[in-house]
Amino acid sequence: MNKQKFNCLLAALTFSIFGFGQSANVFFNRAVTKYDKQDYKGAVEDYTRAIELKPKDAKAYVSRGIAKYYLQDYNGAIADQRKALEINPKYGDAYFNIGDCLYNLQDYPGAIENYTKVIELNPKDAMAFVSRGFTKQYFKDYPGAIEDFTLAIKVQPGLADAYVDRGVAKYYLGDYAGAIKDYSKAIQMNSTAEAYYNRGNAKDALNDFKGGISDYNKSIELNPKLAKAFLNRGLTKEHLLDHKGSLEDFSKAIELSPKLGDAYYNRGNVKITLGQKESACLDFQKADECNQVQAKGAIQKNCQ
Repeated sequence: MNKQKFNCLLAALTFSIFGFGQSANVFFNRAVTKYDKQDYKGAVEDYTRAIELKPKDAKAYVSRGIAKYYLQDYNGAIADQRKALEINPKYGDAYFNIGDCLYNLQDYPGAIENYTKVIELNPKDAMAFVSRGFTKQYFKDYPGAIEDFTLAIKVQPGLADAYVDRGVAKYYLGDYAGAIKDYSKAIQMNSTAEAYYNRGNAKDALNDFKGGISDYNKSIELNPKLAKAFLNRGLTKEHLLDHKGSLEDFSKAIELSPKLGDAYYNRGNVKITLGQKESACLDFQKADECNQVQAKGAIQKNCQ
């Protein structure tokens, strides 16, 4: 083969390879655009085309797996993350994503194992500590959860969610004052309805009912559709013998969340107090239909 012909073939091959890679990038970028628009099915299709053209692209597998996650195809998502790890065994995001998928599949030990792997690869990944701590709470390992949330805060002191989650763990351990301190710190950094709601619960546990109502008010102001805030504010108003206010809150909670059995049950109790037996029994019946555990007892006691 003469030199000129060889050079022409080399140029053609180089162009072909370059164009091949460029085509994969085009599909990848188009997938990213679709993902950003929450078109996860379309994103999966384009990531698949990118992978067909560039099968050793670990990032494409990870990205396709994330799109599958949002389609609730958790097993498919795990398969993609594991393929990425075959290509790059130190791809921490893949372990993190597997952890999230296993969490949603209720395989909590498996989730913890994968979050731990992320931490081994990157001891400064605050969100891996948060996710592992959050998962530990399902085992009621609240001391272990607190330890993880504390490590997350040490790595990233401005992470408000870690303070909220640590507050929840402290609440379950009965450390209500410590929980309030953590919620207050989170509120200083990022005022959210959830943080105020949780702090209201902790104040209620310390019989600070007026403080609880103040926090529930703020929670509802930030998120007027937070049914559980209306429910708990109603319970707190009942402690203060504000029957009218508690009825209004329970009714609002039911309006926002029609299957919230506790709201029906507690509204029924208030109606019994007010002598509205017939209406109360209708609420107890509805609570029972929503599988509220105390409803049957209330029906047997009040509605026979």
